[in-house]
Amino acid sequence: MLDVLILGGGPAGLQAALTLGRAQRRALVLDAGPPRNARAVEVHNFLTRDGTPPATLRALAREELARYGVEVRGERAVEVSGEKGAFVVRVEGGGEYAAKRVILAGGMIDNLPPISGLEPLWGGTIFQCPYCHGHELRGQRWAARITAPAMIDYALVGRGWTPDLVALTGGSFEVSDQDRDRLAAAGVRLDERPIAALLPAEGDPHRLGAVVFNDGERLERDAMLLRPEQTQTPLVTALGLDLDPQGYVAVGFNRETSIPGIYAAGDLSSPMQAAIAGAASGMMTAAMLNHELCVHPS
Repeated sequence: MLDVLILGGGPAGLQAALTLGRAQRRALVLDAGPPRNARAVEVHNFLTRDGTPPATLRALAREELARYGVEVRGERAVEVSGEKGAFVVRVEGGGEYAAKRVILAGGMIDNLPPISGLEPLWGGTIFQCPYCHGHELRGQRWAARITAPAMIDYALVGRGWTPDLVALTGGSFEVSDQDRDRLAAAGVRLDERPIAALLPAEGDPHRLGAVVFNDGERLERDAMLLRPEQTQTPLVTALGLDLDPQGYVAVGFNRETSIPGIYAAGDLSSPMQAAIAGAASGMMTAAMLNHELCVHPS
């Protein structure tokens, strides 16, 4: 019987494992991959690790975990059953693990919009977090895809990294006069034409070169902010956990979900999605869980 079984080996799951290992807990991480940031070349805005390739960050983390006797196994969890103090997690192939508590840290599923040419560029010069990738593309020609009035601020935030930013609605909603004025005041141009395709830069298939509209016209761009719709993984959906209005797993102050004994850390429980944010969430979740186990060991 493990104290804690951690499902997901990204920054949130690995940091939770480190915290629990240092707290003398018997913890195990199941991580079948691939990571959400597999396309990213480097992790940024992470203190002491700025510019580190994601695979290197994970390898370093696993080395640290080994010092505390915490193992990471490349197995995929497909079902969680049981109750607080006696959970059973089944993995692909039929194996099972028993644990007193479970931490869900498997992230979210990004559902990219059906725009021709987007998929090969995603995670490179098309990205959702300017704090993670904006500095490397500062001062270049940006676009921001916004699909709802609430996303106007997304374009305004991007303006902090470049003087040349175009907000692209694709005609998905009616922009109010107030929002038009806000964009204009910030120096953000607005283009409401439907997007037909995205083209790579000449000579570099992994860099954005232009946006092509349905009318055939092109807009030369070097980078794009794009926040895709996200859904929970099948494992989380099958548990029937309470979700917040944005679709993230609802947690209390102690990071526990609506099922007692199951906790959530990282991207699946927050729209603030970055490696360092996931790690911070993992640490806090593990600390809260460990406190609860100290007070209620069963």
